[in-house]
Amino acid sequence: MGLLAKTDKIDSKAIAAFAATLEPLKSASIDPEACKLKALVARRNQLIGMKTAENNRREHVFDKAVGKSIAAVIRTFEKEIEKIEKELADHISRIPELKQKVDILKSVPGIGDVTASMLVTELPELGQCNKRQIAALVGVAPMNRDSGQFRGKRMIGGGRKRVRTALFMPVLVAIRHNPKLRSFYQKLLDAGKTKMVAIVAAMRKLLVIINTMIQKKQRWNQNIT
Repeated sequence: MGLLAKTDKIDSKAIAAFAATLEPLKSASIDPEACKLKALVARRNQLIGMKTAENNRREHVFDKAVGKSIAAVIRTFEKEIEKIEKELADHISRIPELKQKVDILKSVPGIGDVTASMLVTELPELGQCNKRQIAALVGVAPMNRDSGQFRGKRMIGGGRKRVRTALFMPVLVAIRHNPKLRSFYQKLLDAGKTKMVAIVAAMRKLLVIINTMIQKKQRWNQNIT
């Protein structure tokens, strides 16, 4: 906009001009109960990260006293993780709508308690979008990247990285134990796709399936597409 100064008044005008010109899509709001659930999931992730860091340190420690200190901290983290997971389960059980969504998601082979809780908090739009929209929100929809001499490639990007990261391991499990996704994944490999391309496509397929399940309030079955 050609403005070199930065003040609250200038920022608010710039934001208003952006919204009026581009009319960005509205994001789904998160109610207080979902906010609490999101905070609990975030705290669990923090604790797991700190526990992992301590485990990594323990691998390189030779002093006995330092090793004991690290082991004590790890036990503390494990107790806190257990408390948070119990609080998560209790909170979900108190909210019928959240419990229904989580129960539906947990019926999918490869999705457990933690992933189901993450999905209902980080992706409240589940069940409210079509398959293209939900894939784009998470950033697993292939997009054109044609510019200059660069042609023919389709890439994923943007979207909600935390959802993609959290879904990566469940998708790997689903590829092995979920017959529908295993067949889909294998067909892509047989067609010459790389493993990573096939994994991302399986993640997109899984998102579309669970989006449909939430829309229809329907538990997992082989006929859902």
